[in-house]
Amino acid sequence: MDTIIRVQDLSKTFTTKERKKGQKKRKRVVEALKDVNLEVFAGENFGLLGPNGAGKTTLIKCLTTLLLPTTGTAWVNGYNIEKEEDKVRASLGCMLMGDRGLYWKLTGRENLDYFGALYHVPRDVRTKRIEYLIDLLKLEEFAHRTVETYSSGQKMLLAFAKALVNDAPILFFDEPTVTMDVPTARELRRIVRALNQEEGKTIVYTTHLMHEAEELCARVAIIDHGEIIALGSPNELKSSHVREDVVRMEGLLPPSVVERIRSIPGVRDVTVQAAPDGRASLAVMCSNSRHLLPRIIEAATGDGASIEYIKPQDVTLEDVFIAKTGRSLAVDTREIVKEVAGGGTGRG
Repeated sequence: MDTIIRVQDLSKTFTTKERKKGQKKRKRVVEALKDVNLEVFAGENFGLLGPNGAGKTTLIKCLTTLLLPTTGTAWVNGYNIEKEEDKVRASLGCMLMGDRGLYWKLTGRENLDYFGALYHVPRDVRTKRIEYLIDLLKLEEFAHRTVETYSSGQKMLLAFAKALVNDAPILFFDEPTVTMDVPTARELRRIVRALNQEEGKTIVYTTHLMHEAEELCARVAIIDHGEIIALGSPNELKSSHVREDVVRMEGLLPPSVVERIRSIPGVRDVTVQAAPDGRASLAVMCSNSRHLLPRIIEAATGDGASIEYIKPQDVTLEDVFIAKTGRSLAVDTREIVKEVAGGGTGRG
């Protein structure tokens, strides 16, 4: 298969200054991406899966020329992101998370017309394309209104339409469904699938929702702390990186219960998501879930514990992430920060 996006040893660091009371300013270096290498094939729907703060958006911004890498480089549609920026931009449509790329004092239709003109789409083609997108995404009800009157979901739909206005061969979608209701998100995923399967678009789709990655993507790169920690098809990742079973539990499960479960022979790890009301959700990684289930239930009794839900489950991409990092995808990743005495950060 032909490679349409190639990333080579790409890193991105940010330098900020912080001042503590009574001390001199000190430089702080944030390593957002570290030596990322990957390839995306032409016509592929490629997923970037990771928690918030993992580096997904920074990678997208580098590939779309919005950020300059500190070290390494990349090629998009055969063009270098640092030396041929205009050709890279002409090859892609991009929807970044959030709505800062929209002009709030313009209507939705005016926004699409403006961005279409920036891409040098001829006026007659642009007019037809805008009407097609308004119909496709059901924007007619609010396309005549200024963006400042839109809901968060409506802004995301318009941002999605903006990414399609120049009919580019490569599309970047960064958490496109994050503020949408369930029916709208489901329809958007259907459109993404059609853009890939019916129109042959190459799509890079970032998400922290494992079900989206499994539903849409032929291959997935799992990113954490700015590094690619796993890469392959969803089935390959599930079969090769997680050989244990998973038991999911919910209820009033105090720390003593978690420690008893961890001590059971055959239990490899237990991850915990605690809620403010004292309830907790557990993912128990074990060698044979159905064999160990009675012992897990026995360990989860006493000390005021109460099991509300327990079930062995098939391995998911989230379980792959848990196995590699010990954390859930629902947990925000804090970017790696280290203090340095001085010096710059290269080209970034």
